[in-house]
Amino acid sequence: MANERVHRIAAIAPVILSLLALALVTAAVAFGWERGMKDEGAVAHTWQLLIAAQAPLIAIFLVTADWRRFGRELWPLAMQVSALAAALAPVAFLRL
Repeated sequence: MANERVHRIAAIAPVILSLLALALVTAAVAFGWERGMKDEGAVAHTWQLLIAAQAPLIAIFLVTADWRRFGRELWPLAMQVSALAAALAPVAFLRL
């Protein structure tokens, strides 16, 4: 039972972190936070931490997955990858 709970949390948490990172970048661009700074500011460092925190969670998800049910495990993994791509896209596109 504990393994299922850890797996469920590891499936959901990266998506939430990606959405928070996307919201942070969107707000920073929309409101012009840290515009004109010579170095990275708090927004950039917070975004980096949100992205980096996903790596161990995705690893836990992959380790605790029941790979006999491949189709069932593929959906959360696809959501994690999609959310991560959405969080990385504005940074790459706007060259932030």
